[in-house]
Amino acid sequence: MRFRHTEDNGIPTIDLIPMLTVMMGVLAFFVVVSVSLGSEELIQVDLPPEQTEETPNDTDSVQDPFVVEMDETGQRLLNGNPIEPETLAIEIESYLAQNADSIVYLIPSRQLPYEQVVQFLGDMRAVGGERVSLALREDS
Repeated sequence: MRFRHTEDNGIPTIDLIPMLTVMMGVLAFFVVVSVSLGSEELIQVDLPPEQTEETPNDTDSVQDPFVVEMDETGQRLLNGNPIEPETLAIEIESYLAQNADSIVYLIPSRQLPYEQVVQFLGDMRAVGGERVSLALREDS
């Protein structure tokens, strides 16, 4: 049995187009991910210190707290009554101006999406600054 021997002395060619296509796809993926992650704003959350027996209970010192609630539908409630966001901003400003050491509390419903709660907390912090805090009700 005889085999044909062909002499191929030519230089092999490498097709770079598929490799460049893959590299451009990977680059586009990382650009899109980095742009989408860079647009998120972070809200600083300061957790209270852990209660020990030596730590005095601060619940006795809090008098007449300013509590804003959000129900399951996202409606804002002040003292159980619905309130518009513009009116609420004015109420927060006047309360904090009259009470220098007081804090405004936001108590959202647990059924609300996290993004909606954080957005509203950010809006409240734009008005009240660091004196606005997120609070949760304990389920009995």
